[in-house]
Amino acid sequence: MASEEHNFTVWGFIKGFGKLLIGFLLLLQGIIGLVMLLLVIGVAVTVSSGIDGGKAKVSAQIEEGSALLLNPNGVLVEQAPETDPFQQAIEEAYGFDEPDQIEVHDVIHAIRKAKDDKRIAGMVLDLGNLFVPSISASKLYDVAAELDAFRAAGKKIYAIGDYYGQEQYLLAAHADEVFMHDYGNVILYGYGSYGTYIKSLLEKLKVTTHVFRVGTFKSAVEPFIRDDMSPEAKEANLAFLNVLWDEFAADVEKARGLDAGAIKRYADGLNGLLQQAGGDFAKAALDYGLVDGLKSRDEQLAFLQETFGEAEDGASFKSVDYWRYVSTLEKNKDDGDTPNVAIVTAAGTIVDGEAGAGEAAGGDTIASYLKQALDDENVKAVVLRVDSPGGSAFASEIIRDGVVALKAAGKPVVVSMGSLAASGGYWISAPADEIWAAKTTITGSIGIFGLFTTFENSAAEIGVFTDGVGTSTLAPILATGLGPLPPEAADIFQRSTEDGYEKFLKNVGEGRDLDRDYVDSIGQGRVWIGSTAKDLKLVDKIGGLDEAVASAAKLAKLEKYDTVEIIETMTPFERLFGGASVRLMKLAGLDKSETFGRSKLVARAIKQVEEQAKFFDGFNDPNGLYARCLACESK
Repeated sequence: MASEEHNFTVWGFIKGFGKLLIGFLLLLQGIIGLVMLLLVIGVAVTVSSGIDGGKAKVSAQIEEGSALLLNPNGVLVEQAPETDPFQQAIEEAYGFDEPDQIEVHDVIHAIRKAKDDKRIAGMVLDLGNLFVPSISASKLYDVAAELDAFRAAGKKIYAIGDYYGQEQYLLAAHADEVFMHDYGNVILYGYGSYGTYIKSLLEKLKVTTHVFRVGTFKSAVEPFIRDDMSPEAKEANLAFLNVLWDEFAADVEKARGLDAGAIKRYADGLNGLLQQAGGDFAKAALDYGLVDGLKSRDEQLAFLQETFGEAEDGASFKSVDYWRYVSTLEKNKDDGDTPNVAIVTAAGTIVDGEAGAGEAAGGDTIASYLKQALDDENVKAVVLRVDSPGGSAFASEIIRDGVVALKAAGKPVVVSMGSLAASGGYWISAPADEIWAAKTTITGSIGIFGLFTTFENSAAEIGVFTDGVGTSTLAPILATGLGPLPPEAADIFQRSTEDGYEKFLKNVGEGRDLDRDYVDSIGQGRVWIGSTAKDLKLVDKIGGLDEAVASAAKLAKLEKYDTVEIIETMTPFERLFGGASVRLMKLAGLDKSETFGRSKLVARAIKQVEEQAKFFDGFNDPNGLYARCLACESK
């Protein structure tokens, strides 16, 4: 028996060693194959980089007299994840047209270049796939200003579309002529702030909500503790929403040559106007002067072919679309000798740790960019572009430390606020030498809050309880969740919240040279519009990014300078490898109808889940304290 056991063990060893040897050889084969693949891709990248100077470009053959077809497909944002324009153009050419993030500065750059491009005779606005959140109004005005400059150069702009949403129409109104499908509509509804309130639901579920906040107007926690919007929140929200609506109406009326008050009368009286037009939306818009003509898609195409000439295939008009044109353009580059004004962008929710561009404003990431500007002797001034509702108080302080360090080193820091620079977004702005904002920037929201829920009563209903022992009065916090929040812990959280608010007031007071009590009187979590914030001394000047850059250069006493953006960029390898899947799918004969057509609904569902996950991921402050304007994000 012993012999049999011994033989079995030896045989088991031999079999095990054989399997190990075969596994090792297979692993070695895989590694060699991977290395060879990387070598091939590396050679391809090197050749590609050598040909195009390190940037993947589309060689756009633009005929003389062509139109720039401004047809972006996606959401207009301050900062988008870096994409390869070559890959984007390929995807659109083959029908892979899933919505993307459209960086507003890329749109502005394209329009400016097209204005002086002798090959470009005019522009066609096809904005049906452009989505602009209402809260991002300032971005629309920046683009609209460039459209006006394009027209001032003597080049015509034509807007075409089946229908126009409110934000799309603001841009279309700046065209020389606006055409719409005869079954289309223009519906203008103004601005609103509406939320979902779940206090009663939580009570029915016996969920306990623990709220820690400072500020009469800090309404971020209201959905959990009320069944309606508080009078204070309504007052604050309506104040800035009215300014947004006033600006929209005035801009469109000026662009279209309408009487003052015409847009508000259209929005408030659409039912009556529709009745006069026999229920025809398109006719109502035409009669009111919002559009210049009603044309079917074929008629719109025929008009553009007559204006710009037919394309070579005869199926369209002479034009170059947005992504293809953008792919031919180069952004500002450092020539190596001229002093630099560096731009650092903090866009999205401020979170603790690192985050990529277009995802969030990672405290460590933004701080590293500021440190890079500090250490670079050629950087003489910094513009911090802020487009954020705030977020983690801790991460906001990490970024603020970077701003303070730059100032201490004698490098001027100018903040340029985008559409949103509220709460933590204002926290990081306050110490700057100068703050610029747009008229419609949403800012302020100086306040702090913390919130979490416990389920001890819910658990008890189904017979689940927590119990145990601990070595301190705070030890029961280990059971918090299914167990209650210890009173001592609740007191600690509230004191920490109050301390955070005092630090916020101190930071703003020191940065803006304002008295603590005055900051408290305009703080309390209240949101302000840019033009009002200037009157309250929270902002120095009204203007855009270009004005902020020029001001930073002036503060640094620079007569000649380059503007450079500090951001982590993709390597040529990442650009090529990132687009490999699209190219392989096309080589495999898979087109849009066979792939995206089946998966579009699934993709949308997944995207919604991802957005919700991203929202909750933003709550990662190590102290559980947030300087974040949730109301600003829901417009």
